[in-house]
Amino acid sequence: MSGICGWTAFSGNAPARNILERMAARLARFGGGDIGIEHGAAASVAAAAPNRGATVFRRHQDLVAMHGYLRVADPMLEERATQIGLPATLLEAFRAGGRDFLGSLRGRFALALVLEPERKVLLAVDRLSICPLSFARVPGGIAFASDPAAINLHPNIGREVDQQQIFNYLYFHMIPGPASIYRQQTRISPGGYVLVNGSDVETGTYWKPSYTRENENLSVAELKEEFRGILRSSVKHELNHGVIGNFLSGGTDSSTVAGVVGELTNQPARTYSIGFDAEGYDETYYARLAARHFGTEHREYRVTPADVVEAIPQIAEINAEPFGNSSAVPAYYCARLARADGVTRMLAGDGGDELFGGNSRYATQYLFSLYSDLPQVLRRGVIEPLAFSVPGGDRIPLLRKLRSYIRQASIPMPARLETYNLLERLGPSNILTDDFLAAVRVDQPLALLTEVYTGAQAQTLLNRMLAMDFKFTLADNDLPKVNRSADLAGIDVGYPLLSDDMIDFAERLPVRLKLRGTRLRYFFKEALRDFLPSEIITKKKHGFGLPFGPWLNNEASLRALAADALNGVKRRGIVRNDFVDQLLTVHLPSHPGFYGTMVWLLMMLEFWYRHHVDTSS
Repeated sequence: MSGICGWTAFSGNAPARNILERMAARLARFGGGDIGIEHGAAASVAAAAPNRGATVFRRHQDLVAMHGYLRVADPMLEERATQIGLPATLLEAFRAGGRDFLGSLRGRFALALVLEPERKVLLAVDRLSICPLSFARVPGGIAFASDPAAINLHPNIGREVDQQQIFNYLYFHMIPGPASIYRQQTRISPGGYVLVNGSDVETGTYWKPSYTRENENLSVAELKEEFRGILRSSVKHELNHGVIGNFLSGGTDSSTVAGVVGELTNQPARTYSIGFDAEGYDETYYARLAARHFGTEHREYRVTPADVVEAIPQIAEINAEPFGNSSAVPAYYCARLARADGVTRMLAGDGGDELFGGNSRYATQYLFSLYSDLPQVLRRGVIEPLAFSVPGGDRIPLLRKLRSYIRQASIPMPARLETYNLLERLGPSNILTDDFLAAVRVDQPLALLTEVYTGAQAQTLLNRMLAMDFKFTLADNDLPKVNRSADLAGIDVGYPLLSDDMIDFAERLPVRLKLRGTRLRYFFKEALRDFLPSEIITKKKHGFGLPFGPWLNNEASLRALAADALNGVKRRGIVRNDFVDQLLTVHLPSHPGFYGTMVWLLMMLEFWYRHHVDTSS
């Protein structure tokens, strides 16, 4: 892992300098490399693993810390950067115009600028927070770091766990930003900034998805040509950093990236896949198909239950907040396999679904919208009375399906998306203790979803959903999963499909080309129909899903680890003891996939407590 950290003291004495060294060491603990530190009179900044995507800089009394691969799109700033360097240019821009220059930044980055004489600080992250950054107000100043656990090493930071975020974790399987598991900390939102001027702290966003051209009638042929050009340039840009390998699940995205790598380098791409000895989970067939089609140097690793037992404590330790995406385990073993081959940077295909409309829920919600968009007088005055007036209608298969369709379609968005949510289906009061529920708002998760959905700069159902997925699926879930799993293996990750140019292109792509009826990713697949194997274009999406539930029923070591973790959860007063007692013995055998997810969430919560709360108290 690499990243940045630091603090500014606006009054009183600055913390001892060795504290910053401890904070930076936390960031460098997996990736190795050097630590760079710059001190001012009342501020200090550090970067872990300088020259590997992290930089510190001092000019007079002003300080800069950067993580990632940052560039400027403004011609004047770009020219100035060639003269005096990018860090000094950013300081000049900040001093001259405050935060106005942020809109010209491109790439993946976390940035901290300190104007020490004025005691002003600017923190910012890229559009998707690929390089994350958290901050906390402390008495007389502010502290920040790429990892919340590094902030906790500051002597004036409180570590009180926010119970609301425990509930949100169980709902979302992660903690959606800008909130943190710690009450005193805040994560900077994707495309967001924090401007500190003395005791004044301003937070906001300099960028958010905008679909203002979603219904334009653009030339499909020209769009395809432009897309292929952006795809090639985005992949080419990612090839400039390190020894390159490729995650290859066998889906359209990872296969496309691997194919373009081979095309650009005129050498076989190095591809890595994960398999499982579990029916319905293994996708190595498609990965091998893509590898043969593009002539890659391909390697596979088959994850076992023993691997899961080994990885769980490590995954919990590297995640400074509770994180419940079980795909982190296969992602880790895939990255570890590549690292053993000398690969230092992996290219991932994440983002294609959220840019171009590839998730099955988009088609599902389109079908529901056909009914919910009908005039209310027709729905409630004609269709629903007819559908629900037939005695015994629930015993008639077609009528039962119609009634179920009407009930779901009548739920407003975005609540309709959560009808399959694990916590909603099981019921919070059946899982969580009365005391815990009394301390939280059970309606907060839906409020967070609604805020993003209704605030999206889009008019269509699909693009509003894509705006939600930019935050909740990509920025809060999938990208942290891949990044932290790769960190654990000592690997950096690039995301060609999430380049700024690709995001800009997808924003203005007509919505009719993203979802054609129920045909997902229509444009993306048509644009690559002569490039990808037809079987991959038509396959259903799976990814590196982990068969945790089925394994849990049959593997003694995994079941013992789960039982130990669940017993620990019982002592924390969060989950009802009767629910925990029945989870492994009654619920799991009947529905391994469904209840296995709940076991995983509670296991990872318990291991997070052990690594990040119990050991620091």
